[in-house]
Amino acid sequence: MSQLKIKFETDGFYAPISVIDAETANSYREILESVEQRIGLLNYRYKIHTALDIAYKLGTNDKLLDKIEEILGPNILLYNTSFVIKEPKSKTHISWHQDLTYWGFSDNRQVAAWVALSDATVENGCMHMIPGSHKKGQVAHKTSSDEYNLLHHGQTIENASDDDSIPVPLNAGEASLHHGWTMHSSFPNQSNERRVGISMNYISTDMFQTHTDNDSAMLVRGVDDFNHFKIDQPPTREFDEDAWIELQRKEGLIHETYNKMKTD
Repeated sequence: MSQLKIKFETDGFYAPISVIDAETANSYREILESVEQRIGLLNYRYKIHTALDIAYKLGTNDKLLDKIEEILGPNILLYNTSFVIKEPKSKTHISWHQDLTYWGFSDNRQVAAWVALSDATVENGCMHMIPGSHKKGQVAHKTSSDEYNLLHHGQTIENASDDDSIPVPLNAGEASLHHGWTMHSSFPNQSNERRVGISMNYISTDMFQTHTDNDSAMLVRGVDDFNHFKIDQPPTREFDEDAWIELQRKEGLIHETYNKMKTD
């Protein structure tokens, strides 16, 4: 077993991993922000790798997939990507939560990668993780009405303690990996600079969605002998307008799944 997998299974996360150099990270951020000037903010838009080529390049980056393979094995689906952006001096935050809570998957063979396109620091709201918390499995979440919480339902784990956590700062171009049951959060951006990152979720090909048969994913390594998901297609250009329209339809399907999980 690799040292990465040992630490991942012990702590529930691993960081940092070098994915791209700082110059490339900055160029990707410039492309992102030029697209935002055309169509509006891209924060928390789902499956953005199907419409924006830089997100697809990050999701299929070989350095990153090599690390994912150490944990999940050789057959890997890219399920979702979304930018997680905090504007300077904003009150937005992400409460203590576990990623897998509302996804409706059949198992927990999943790894989340968070790639920084700007430096992620304690000051600007980098992630905090609670080591070993994934070993508890799924814990209860409470839905909140906090307008500054970026999570879809404002879900939060009431008894999670900041004191039990450690910060996970990243330089631009670096990534962290974490398990779907690892409790994590991030605090407001108190700096004068935008914090820009992208969250990417990978699953083993044997996983399936328990609440709908319309969900989709993209094979990014190995083979898929199960075919549980419809196939997401990569963008055909830097920003694919046709794929953008389809992406918005798929967002509706994801929200339906979240709402089913919330009420079950």
